[in-house]
Amino acid sequence: MAAEGKLIGTAGLMQVEGAGGGGIVPWATLAGYDSREEVAFNAMATQVDVDDYRLDAFGVSASFYDRVEVSLTQHRFDLKTLGGEIKQNVIGVKYRLYGDVVYSDWPQVSVGVLHKSLEDKAIANALGAEKTSGTDIYLAATKVHLGAVAGYNFLWNISARATKANELGILGFGGPNQDNYELVVEGTAAVLLSRHLAVGVEYRQKPDNLGLGESNWKDFFISYIPSKQFSITAAWADLGTIAGAEKQRGLYLSLSGQL
Repeated sequence: MAAEGKLIGTAGLMQVEGAGGGGIVPWATLAGYDSREEVAFNAMATQVDVDDYRLDAFGVSASFYDRVEVSLTQHRFDLKTLGGEIKQNVIGVKYRLYGDVVYSDWPQVSVGVLHKSLEDKAIANALGAEKTSGTDIYLAATKVHLGAVAGYNFLWNISARATKANELGILGFGGPNQDNYELVVEGTAAVLLSRHLAVGVEYRQKPDNLGLGESNWKDFFISYIPSKQFSITAAWADLGTIAGAEKQRGLYLSLSGQL
């Protein structure tokens, strides 16, 4: 039976790297609705389709006793204009350090790691990336305030990430500009219009290790959560410049569910 230990909507989604969270930002929440006596299994399929590129992400995760989350995700990055595909595998682990997103006075806080490795390395090497695998480390804080915005529930999240990744790691890690970890900030703000509908915005800083003008990301999203077993999210994503190609904007669509 599916885990049922949390309020609907408060588990969030599986974000594009497989961690529990929003669309492009990991949250402190775990992906499942498991309580301290339950285990939850989750799956997601996500596509981000912009002018010159398309990213497909497929992932599974498990969360144990509302404490630990593990995830496995594959990225398939389609170079629509140039032709070709880049595959990357992501293994994630998240540990809840403190709190509950609803019931504790202070935010829920979690720490996570995302280890990424490219299957297709030629483009990253050609662009001058220092490595074709790397590990992101992040600390996230998330809080839901009940009835805080005109009677509606309000969610916010802020994450700090240490990373060397170029475009999520799809273009490798590090580069001629720098090969040190950079601390970047990511955030989400959302209003839960009902138990089943949420709207919000996200913002994600990114390093420019390759000197190609890598941009910070942002999106505007709407999530429909008919049950704890299924959710669908659509967003308008502005990914800026990717590998020198400017104004990469388009549709984000994600399906996720608890098995």
